[in-house]
Amino acid sequence: MQFKYPEVLYALFLLLIPILVHLFQLRRFEKTAFTNVKFLQNVILQTRKSSQLKKWLILCTRLLALAALVFAFAQPYFANRDIVKTEKETVIYLDNSFSMETKGEKGALLKRAVQELLNTVPENEEISIFTNTETFKNTTIKSIRNELLQLEYSHQQEAIPSVILKGRKLFSKQKNSVKNLILISDFQQNEQLSVRNDSTFTTNYIQLKPANANNIALDSLYIAEQDANAVKIAVILKNSGIPVQDVPVSLYDGGSLIAKSSVDLDTQNTSEVSFSIPSNKVIQGEIRIDDNSLQFDNKLFFNINAPQKINVLAINEADDAFLKKLYTDDEFKLISSPLNQLNYNEIATQQLIVLNELKTIPNPLLTALKSFKQNGGSLVIIPAKESNLQSYNDLLKTNNFSSFQQVPNATEKKITKINFSHPLFTNVFEKQVTNFQYPKVNDYYSIGSTAAVLRLENNLPFLLANNETYVFTAPINNENSNFKNSPLIVPILYNIGKNSLQLTNLYYTLGKENTFDVQTSLGQDAVLSIAKADEEFIPLQQTNNNKVRLTTDEFPSEAGIYSIKNQDTELQQISYNFDRKESTLQYHNMAQSYPNQTHTTVAQFFEDLKNEQSVASLWKWFVIFALLFLCIEILILKFVK
Repeated sequence: MQFKYPEVLYALFLLLIPILVHLFQLRRFEKTAFTNVKFLQNVILQTRKSSQLKKWLILCTRLLALAALVFAFAQPYFANRDIVKTEKETVIYLDNSFSMETKGEKGALLKRAVQELLNTVPENEEISIFTNTETFKNTTIKSIRNELLQLEYSHQQEAIPSVILKGRKLFSKQKNSVKNLILISDFQQNEQLSVRNDSTFTTNYIQLKPANANNIALDSLYIAEQDANAVKIAVILKNSGIPVQDVPVSLYDGGSLIAKSSVDLDTQNTSEVSFSIPSNKVIQGEIRIDDNSLQFDNKLFFNINAPQKINVLAINEADDAFLKKLYTDDEFKLISSPLNQLNYNEIATQQLIVLNELKTIPNPLLTALKSFKQNGGSLVIIPAKESNLQSYNDLLKTNNFSSFQQVPNATEKKITKINFSHPLFTNVFEKQVTNFQYPKVNDYYSIGSTAAVLRLENNLPFLLANNETYVFTAPINNENSNFKNSPLIVPILYNIGKNSLQLTNLYYTLGKENTFDVQTSLGQDAVLSIAKADEEFIPLQQTNNNKVRLTTDEFPSEAGIYSIKNQDTELQQISYNFDRKESTLQYHNMAQSYPNQTHTTVAQFFEDLKNEQSVASLWKWFVIFALLFLCIEILILKFVK
């Protein structure tokens, strides 16, 4: 037995007072006259014996009554000694990601979890609760009741190690407190599960499971075919449940239905449906399906803006036929000019400039290229066999490259080392190839560099890249190299061209960093904004002469089609969709991974936790005992003679 206020027990010393009173017999006998002395002796003897017994009984009842009152005020109880002597801290993680929208036996998983928290956690108990979007530190369920009831689903999803790290930060630094971290989630398999045990707190998992794992999702879309008359859009649907036949798929443009199709879906499989739309038509597209499970993946937004071409300027002193084959009119606007006929006024309007084997780079061109690079342009440098190295090295220096050096007695070398992880090779190779037919070069320059896109077999760089400047270390004309005939030249030069102006994709994924360019010229202090209905924000942006590079990450937060605006002028549109990784309803088996820490319902867990930490209070019993002893004393005074 333990006491909440043990200092009250000092009041037990007050029990000495009635003891002293009884020992010294402070109560006096009353005088009574008797006519016969013989009877007097008998009366005295009898009175003394009964009086002594009565006194001792009264003393005992009073002492017991007073002691019971003292114990009652000290508030005794029975409890686990470790729990009682330490403070309790509770931190709760409540997963409000889209997958918690699935229906369990008693409704949506998130809504049911909130209701059970409100019903089982004591109203005035101090706790901390955090979700994927909100944090409530050192509060009570009563204080945040409305916020929990209005909690919305979010596209943000946290990995379990990240959740535990956030939860740890919400605990105090007290070492002697009992800390409980409670994770309430469905624990999808797309989350990382590896967790390191932390001895400073106890982690418990409450895994909520849906009644079924059926869900149909609009996974993605892409342009399958395109010609002068039509664009064929392919839509991929994913089914994570039972087979479904004739699922209707609708295509909308600006809210108007323009096409409809249907598709059959097998279990745990994907299917594809296609739509054909006119070429060169601006589309504010939306694909829709009807599915009663998750709602966030029933719509897929996309847009096709007015065609935009990337401006490319080739400055030549060598054959440019390979550039004309790569930079075709459907995507690029190529201007090819000999150096001696170059119109310098055209440089500022380009996105990409290719120096095609110039023997020397004149100073006016150096100055123009420096300004071009400062304004965000992309530059490709292909040296000539007999180049004026001083002029080239001046250009290389302004772009943070080392200098070209002659290689005396150079012999034929193959281009054997490919940096497969470089952005120029994104989605080019399915795997790292080793049986490649490597191109070769005869004459080349050496240049110091630790990072290269391509290297020769002697480990000297063949292609370098830095800040959208790309430097070849050898001429690539047919006399010096067969690189033009290699499969490598197409993805390299094509991707250099595409990256020089990052036109908007069909759509982007919310919650990720997305970068794209808008072809426009802004006035001084002007900025671009992104808006939809009542939502508008200014993204991170970098302004150049003829384009603005925008970067979005945290915003926007809702899926839909947004307008890119220069004040009140709409320049183009851009689409955002929720990440589809939560569409597949597959879950970790938490009971198998953490059998002693996993629970199935919020209500049962908190009931068990309450029982473990409960305190059996005894003060009411001692009050009853005190009253009982007082009643006994009254009975003794009344009936004992």
